[in-house]
Amino acid sequence: MSPEEAEAATRAGALLIDIRSEVQRERDGSVPGAREVARNVFEWRCDPSSNWNDAEIVGEPGRQLIVMCNEGYQSSLAAVTLQRFGFGDATDVIGGFQAWRAAGLAVVRAR
Repeated sequence: MSPEEAEAATRAGALLIDIRSEVQRERDGSVPGAREVARNVFEWRCDPSSNWNDAEIVGEPGRQLIVMCNEGYQSSLAAVTLQRFGFGDATDVIGGFQAWRAAGLAVVRAR
């Protein structure tokens, strides 16, 4: 979905999951309210059967999950992983964080 559609979906209750690295978030900023999950632990945190899952991600059945990476490539693969875990309407942000920022949507700068 477009950055604008993703922003509207989060206002309607969807959860935005930012899988960018800490270095990227420190350099470029973060999206307010996004759940930050490092890509290297994404599967552990999002698999409902994992002992290390994140309750904010798996705890609300039916909640739409939207993945965002830096430019929209890794997030497409991560969204497919979520679909395999049973989150049928999981999707990602086209163009990732860079498109989000270019669209003028809310970004919090690192301190």
